[in-house]
Amino acid sequence: QVQLVESGGGLVQAGDSLTLSCAASQRTSESERLTMGWFCQVPGAERVFVAAITYTGTSSYYSDSVQGRITIFRDNAKNTIYLQIDNVKPEDAAVYYCAAAASYTSLITTPDCWSQGTQVTVST
Repeated sequence: QVQLVESGGGLVQAGDSLTLSCAASQRTSESERLTMGWFCQVPGAERVFVAAITYTGTSSYYSDSVQGRITIFRDNAKNTIYLQIDNVKPEDAAVYYCAAAASYTSLITTPDCWSQGTQVTVST
């Protein structure tokens, strides 16, 4: 449906802040209205939901594990969403994926599109 390209991953020191970005490089009339969000996955574990945001940006959703340290926002002029992680912790280390779907409920269940993933490594 759309191509999702991530950037911003890499090595970060515990306690610092990190911002990931995910750009939708191809647009359709439907993609302009997409809810988008972030998931993460560590070796040996399932891919889990982190945060999501509707197209208008008026509704945001966060998993319980990151509530309070995570901010999701988007810039529709750039077709890009962002994930800001404050006070990075070692348990934040994972491969992060962005995804898109027609609605929040679809996103957390069966996203239409996935990014290739970006690795976040935390140094203590």
